Amino acid sequence: MLFALTEFMFSNQFGIARGISPEGGSPAGIYAAETAIQLAITEENENLREIYIEAYTSPQLSEYIYQMTSTELQKVFGSYNPSWSDSDFYEAEIGTAGMMRGYMARPCDKYFTLRKKTERFLRMSFSVYHVPEEEAEAILKKLRTVDIAKTANAVMQKLFSALEMTFDFRFSDHKSE
Repeated sequence: MLFALTEFMFSNQFGIARGISPEGGSPAGIYAAETAIQLAITEENENLREIYIEAYTSPQLSEYIYQMTSTELQKVFGSYNPSWSDSDFYEAEIGTAGMMRGYMARPCDKYFTLRKKTERFLRMSFSVYHVPEEEAEAILKKLRTVDIAKTANAVMQKLFSALEMTFDFRFSDHKSE
């Protein structure tokens, strides 16, 4: 069941991030939106935090994440790394997935806010994938204008509805309109 849920979440996350990104958004900007949403979701819902951490910890599920995400990352960051092979993106994904798991596992507090956590993760990831500093700063500036917690809650409601239809169950705290 957890594998099916992981597959479902993966297949929908990048699509949802593309949907909230501004028209003509750069691939790196879409990546930033997608990762910011993931981090915010884990701050907004402890059950989803546990599911994400388990997915990033389980050997079978993490391998699925590495394989699928490295393919997406090649599309997103390929222009910054024209000499990289499929293996290079796969290896970099193992590292950035470890960062993501660590940041998801550590709840925010009064010092390490969601904004700080998101920006730190993105700065480190952009460095790994050689995103030019000016572009990285422009993406972070644009991301600061988004209420990411509100966006994450909207995404969770969409995901909950889709999960309910796909897996034929209801989330007890989800309200249909």
